[in-house]
Amino acid sequence: MKTKRKLLLGVGTRPNFIKMAPLYRAFSDDNRFSLRVLHTGQHYDFEMSESFFRDLNLPEPDFYLGVKEKSPVRQVAEIMKGTEKILEKEQPDLVFVFGDVNSTLAIALAASKLKLKIAHVEAGLRSFDRKMPEENNRIVVDALSDMHFITEKSGLENLVKEGYSEKSLYFVGNTMIDSLVRILPHTEKPEYKEPYIILTLHRPQNVDNKEKLEEILKAIRDATEGFKVIFPVHPRTLNNIKSFGLLDLLESFSVTEPLTYSKFISLMRYARLVITDSGGAQEETTFLKVPCVTVRENTERPITIEMGTNVLAGTDYDGIRKAILKMLNEGKEGKIPPLWDGKASIRIKKIVEDVL
Repeated sequence: MKTKRKLLLGVGTRPNFIKMAPLYRAFSDDNRFSLRVLHTGQHYDFEMSESFFRDLNLPEPDFYLGVKEKSPVRQVAEIMKGTEKILEKEQPDLVFVFGDVNSTLAIALAASKLKLKIAHVEAGLRSFDRKMPEENNRIVVDALSDMHFITEKSGLENLVKEGYSEKSLYFVGNTMIDSLVRILPHTEKPEYKEPYIILTLHRPQNVDNKEKLEEILKAIRDATEGFKVIFPVHPRTLNNIKSFGLLDLLESFSVTEPLTYSKFISLMRYARLVITDSGGAQEETTFLKVPCVTVRENTERPITIEMGTNVLAGTDYDGIRKAILKMLNEGKEGKIPPLWDGKASIRIKKIVEDVL
């Protein structure tokens, strides 16, 4: 009998969990594979971590590093140290990493140093903005990976231009959409009688500078006057709002704790508009055909603009205000991108079966 193939799935943040869950389910139903889940602890707040495992019907991770939030360098170093011990013991045939966060980079670096095979889910995305830490993570992780699982056509085009062997490139669709498709039947329409808007902000470029954060919040406040704006505040963002003395700007919004995955999707599904700087929200709103204003100068997910319901607003007051008002008045029709059909994880499993 052929030995079971050992897979390690490395995650650390909310988007990682959502992208990983469909793969876990796909492989766990096949006794030819042995699965281990490593959670670094990069998102340590309950609503941003454990509740997502529950919502996604995932078991507790096999390994938990508990690194919590530190400086990026210290965080990556600690994750690498903890991951090294686990990988040396487990010796997986393939290490899966997801997205572009510090956990993604650290796990990939550790696996590479141990000469283990790496698969990058969500490979090839590029914002072409090296000031974004996520962009540097994406570039390095792709360079270290043996298998590149791609969500949209721009990812494929970028990796071909960068000289990657086409034998390592697999355009499979988006596992985040797999999770979304699975949870939609379990969502309920919120009880709000009036139209509402959802706001999320967490990018360091937007929330770590007092003047920039104040400008963004004022622009959103002024453009959304008369609407209920639900603002699940990221812990990092809330800490900065407090330390910068900007709490008065929150009075215009309906502030909540970070929401569970199912609650957030329920709200997003019926929202009049989503205002965000999140990559995942750009994809989720595109699939749900909900208008989205992205408070960034660029996006590594251009398909959400080309085909979807997303628009870039920039990060200055006038640009944000104009984009929000235009979307509220005109909206934006969108289409679902190719292979965003809830079956990306099935395609990935078939490829892994053939390769390992």
